[in-house]
Amino acid sequence: MTIVANELRIKGVKALNEALQNEEEAYISVRGKPEYVVMKAEKYEKLKELELDIAYLEAMRDLENGNYTTESAKTHIESLKNALRDR
Repeated sequence: MTIVANELRIKGVKALNEALQNEEEAYISVRGKPEYVVMKAEKYEKLKELELDIAYLEAMRDLENGNYTTESAKTHIESLKNALRDR
C-alpha cells in the first residue's frame, strides 16, 4: 500500500494505522515516488534481529575460511585511523 505524503500530513497516525491494518508495510510517496517505508515496530524489531543473525553467520563463515587478522589493540586503532584518514 502507498500513502501519499499529503495524506499523511492531513491524517497523521490515522493514515498509518489504516495502511497497516491489512498490510505488513506501507510506502510513503513524495511527489509520486516511494521515499519511505513504514511498518509496525514488532516487524521492524524482527528484521533487526534477522540482520544481526546474518552478520553473525557471516562472521562465523569468515572465521571458518580464515578471513580475519589478529593484531594488538594499538595496531588495530592505528589501522582504523588510517582507514578513516584515507576516506
